[in-house]
Amino acid sequence: MKAGVKDAIGTILGTKIKNVTPVSGGDISKAYLLHTTSDTIFCKLNSAPTAKAMFVAEAEGLEAIAATKTIKTPHIYTVEDLEAGACLLMEYVPPKRPGTKELEVLGAQLAGMHQISADYFGWGKSNFIGNLPQSNQKHDNWISFYIEERLSPQIQAAVNQKLLTKDDVPGIDRLQNVMNSYCPDIKPSLLHGDLWNGNFIVNESGIPYLIDPAVYFGDSEIDLSMSKLFGGFGAPFYNAYYEINPSRQGEANRMAIYQLYYLLVHLNLFGKTYYGSVKEILHAHF
Repeated sequence: MKAGVKDAIGTILGTKIKNVTPVSGGDISKAYLLHTTSDTIFCKLNSAPTAKAMFVAEAEGLEAIAATKTIKTPHIYTVEDLEAGACLLMEYVPPKRPGTKELEVLGAQLAGMHQISADYFGWGKSNFIGNLPQSNQKHDNWISFYIEERLSPQIQAAVNQKLLTKDDVPGIDRLQNVMNSYCPDIKPSLLHGDLWNGNFIVNESGIPYLIDPAVYFGDSEIDLSMSKLFGGFGAPFYNAYYEINPSRQGEANRMAIYQLYYLLVHLNLFGKTYYGSVKEILHAHF
């Protein structure tokens, strides 16, 4: 962290920052622990033109999850502009490796969060998935929401970047027919929206926290699908979840088309490495 940035954040906090420790793991933003005389604060920095908008959306998502009182999130201190970009300052949660008990608690608490509902699909304001804009216009119908707000924008972005060809892409009628077949009677649930195993932590007392959300109201299986895309959370998590929210018929097919969205996002963010996985789902289901 540059000295000028450190001083600017110290002014925001109203205290002197004694030491700064870089934190690894972020693909989109840089992260640091800021050690003051009385506390340790987690800081995210991003210099992109959209940095403040990304951090505001992240903070609002964390606060929305916290407000349900189903699962914890780190306390947000502030989001502020910097000379180049913006910073997000939040509570630092010292982590420990989750065991069976912690994964069971996480599964049960996520199931509780998914019981928070609305009378629409979406969120009412856009946010971000990674650093890509994610539109969340409200829809009465899950199928129209998922096609128009999720699949179509990412497919078009991939075509524009020449990461997909037009021959790879199913027509809108085919998308609708498959979604109608796979997704009967979907109820809106509050979603984390980007629930891979890097986006939860367990504190030293064994309490789970969610981080880095991309919240909206959608099919609860969205979060489960993302959780299983890159290795899964383990049987204790899923057993505890399904004990509260039982698995629904046809989940495997829905999981594939829900994972398609995240694979398209990764294709657009990171390139051709993800083309084979995207093509496999498109070929198998559309």
